[in-house]
Amino acid sequence: MADEARHIGAAEKEASDVYHLEKQSTGPADGDSTDENAGFTKEQQRSIIKRIDRRLVLTVGAMYCVSLMDRVNMSAANIAGMSKELVLTGFRYNIANLVFFITYIIFQPPSTILIRAIGPRTHLSAITFLWGIVTLCMGFTKNHTQLSALRAVLGVFEAGFFPSAVYLLSTWYTRYEVGKRYSVFYIVGCVASAFSGILSYGLVQLMQLNGKGNLTGWRWIFLVQGLITVVLAIGAYWLLVDFPDSDRATWSFLGKPERQWVVARIQRDRGDSKVTKFELGKFLRGGLDIKIWVYAMIFFNTTTISYALAYTLPLLLVGNMGFTVGQAQCLVAPPYVFAGIVMYISGWIGDRFRFRGPLILFNMLLCLIGLPIMGWHKSAAVRYFGVFLVTAGANCNVPTVMSFQANNLRGQWKRAFCSATLVGFGGLGGIAGSLVFREQDKLTGYKPGMYACIACCSLNVILVLLCDLAFKVANNKADKGGRVPESHEDNEAPNFRYTY
Repeated sequence: MADEARHIGAAEKEASDVYHLEKQSTGPADGDSTDENAGFTKEQQRSIIKRIDRRLVLTVGAMYCVSLMDRVNMSAANIAGMSKELVLTGFRYNIANLVFFITYIIFQPPSTILIRAIGPRTHLSAITFLWGIVTLCMGFTKNHTQLSALRAVLGVFEAGFFPSAVYLLSTWYTRYEVGKRYSVFYIVGCVASAFSGILSYGLVQLMQLNGKGNLTGWRWIFLVQGLITVVLAIGAYWLLVDFPDSDRATWSFLGKPERQWVVARIQRDRGDSKVTKFELGKFLRGGLDIKIWVYAMIFFNTTTISYALAYTLPLLLVGNMGFTVGQAQCLVAPPYVFAGIVMYISGWIGDRFRFRGPLILFNMLLCLIGLPIMGWHKSAAVRYFGVFLVTAGANCNVPTVMSFQANNLRGQWKRAFCSATLVGFGGLGGIAGSLVFREQDKLTGYKPGMYACIACCSLNVILVLLCDLAFKVANNKADKGGRVPESHEDNEAPNFRYTY
């Protein structure tokens, strides 16, 4: 995401490009010192990056945690009695999951524009507070109609969080720092939300809240998790940070010289730290780039699998593997812990060796091995091992695909458009994922759902191979003095190359 600089001469440019490829270094990584260090020592620069990590990555990660908890707590509540009490027969449970994504997709595009206009603190903390209130209300629903209506409202407020958080993170880090940060951001949310199953078990079984206040146990799952969200939203207003180029006040964070240094290093890395005035035509023009839709399709295939697991894993553990309700609520967590470990290692490798596509292929290989084990092996214990592989492969791909697109696009508004499009297709994957493992397929061991997930993995392999082949051709042309990838009218990054 940087614009190309003007040609200074073919021979000089080619030498510069070859040097770039040999060193594979378009900008500083993790606070490394450069000639333009704004008076900061190497240690001070690393300290600044660590402060950004603690304040930004952990805060949005915690908010993503409650976002996932409030989005996928349906499965825990369903096996804890909600299905019986609200008569969620036929497709009613699937519909309640599906309507969330309709509003979630519709209200995403304005999000990355709105966050620039009013700032991350106001935007992200407000929508988090509002979806926390909606989650609380879900604890008092009387029928499936009310449940579905509240799920649709929940989608309205949650729509703005993920694309805005991804965009905000990308503005603070260089291209080869962002992989680890996306991984940590997603790990905090993913692993912590996985423990919501254990939290649900604790609320219903250990704390014996079933019947307290004349409320059945599944209702307490929504009430407690909704309250946690509301409290976190209030704290997030003070903890969240603004964009590095913004003059809006941020409580007890970096000073102006430190933020100017951050902006300067982003400019050196990809040449797009300066935000141009918003123009709808320029924003929508990003949609003319076929790569954006390929990234979106890869993300759709990935989230179809990850959401299918998130919404139905407890049901699969009970109906397909024979575990009890209590066991299922607790057994959801370990695969996500394993996924978190693989995810961080994957992010570190991607940043260290500066590639993304091979990691996506590796993650899909994990799924292609795990899905047949999960669907066809006779032993429940071995099928549960398959769950580990599929959970790791699908969830590790989320931050990896985010890094893949972030490394291969330039321009603030183009990245904003891609962020909204990527997450929008992720929402479509949520719709597909909510319908993958159907109740009527229970007797077959949910085989049609397994086939659907295998097809998604296979398509991702093909798309990534095509992307990397196209990137190789484009980079080779640039090395020979041809057009620089992602070159725009501002010509500020002659050494930009696609990341494989």
